[in-house]
Amino acid sequence: MLIDFESLADNSRIWIYQSNRSFTEDELEEIEAGLSSFLQEWTAHGSDLQAGFEIRYKRFIIIGLDQSQSSASGCSIDASVHFIQRLEQKYGVELMDRMNVSFKQGEYVAYKSLKDFKKMAKAKSISKNTTVFNNLVANKLEYLEHWEVPAGESWHSRFL
Repeated sequence: MLIDFESLADNSRIWIYQSNRSFTEDELEEIEAGLSSFLQEWTAHGSDLQAGFEIRYKRFIIIGLDQSQSSASGCSIDASVHFIQRLEQKYGVELMDRMNVSFKQGEYVAYKSLKDFKKMAKAKSISKNTTVFNNLVANKLEYLEHWEVPAGESWHSRFL
């Protein structure tokens, strides 16, 4: 069951998928419609899942699931992964690769391989104050408070 992302409880589970490029306005409309349809029908063992989504910076797809009613099962998680993989194929983007890092350079969101991010840190092209996106947050409260953080306050700090 699709619900408004804002109404999700703070302890709702979160999945973040970052794109290697920004989506166009037309792509965003299609992706939002597809996500709405998918989440409206998303179930676990026949029970509706209360889930919502938002898209940030035209490149991050954030799916939230209120697990107080029903938790995601292996099959339901597989279904969401297959949905994301279909988006990757349709739009020619990478959404599942966790070995990449996104961070802000001014108002621009940069996307680099972890290897390149490490090189930039070594070259002092980024600092502990660089805003990074911590896509490892597990719930909505962590997402709201610790998704966009200075690199020095994130797991990224080990490279600085």
